Amino acid sequence: MERTPEPELMDDQEQAAAYAAADWSESHGKIPGYFRARFPRFTTGRVLDLGCGPADITVRFAKAFPEITMLGVDGSDAMLAFGQRRVREEDLDLRVALENHYLPDAALEKRPFDAVICNSLLHHFADPVELWRTAARCAKPGVPVLMVDLLRPPTHERAVQLVNEHAKDAPPVLQRDFLASLHAAYTASEVRQQLMAAGLAHFQVDEVDEFHFAGWGLAG
Repeated sequence: MERTPEPELMDDQEQAAAYAAADWSESHGKIPGYFRARFPRFTTGRVLDLGCGPADITVRFAKAFPEITMLGVDGSDAMLAFGQRRVREEDLDLRVALENHYLPDAALEKRPFDAVICNSLLHHFADPVELWRTAARCAKPGVPVLMVDLLRPPTHERAVQLVNEHAKDAPPVLQRDFLASLHAAYTASEVRQQLMAAGLAHFQVDEVDEFHFAGWGLAG
């Protein structure tokens, strides 16, 4: 199946509300574990979440690592508004901050972090190589970088099956976006080519399930 790009930003109020209200336990709940399994010595520091959306993963990560502080960034004011509400509800105001940044952002890269995470942004990004470079530039030398995203299925029919299997009870807007995201996603081979082009050939790409990968390594 050929790749069909998606818009970079999800700034629609209906979209943002649907994402904020959804139960992401099945997918997002695994991400702190993916990180811990790959970087077992990491326990404390300042973590950057690129493309944080309504801050679901930002909050989950902060709760999983109680000695860290976090900055979540996104280019969508609508998403960030829901994220700010979530942070307040979880009583994490002192440990989690959210800011609007459209990537790449040179000012953000001047604030080096002790770890960088990113979920489901790569398939939205106009230049995926630049996103990998941005993640590495935002990280201090030698610290963890983890990017998780969808894998593109081989056929449209398989993409529809995945939506029916994993999002059959989701609102129509989320079903629509999930299908579009599967079409916009990259294959593991394409991700490895991106890492080569970004100067991150030492990073690894693990297919963590049928339609997700984890790209990870230590910043140079």
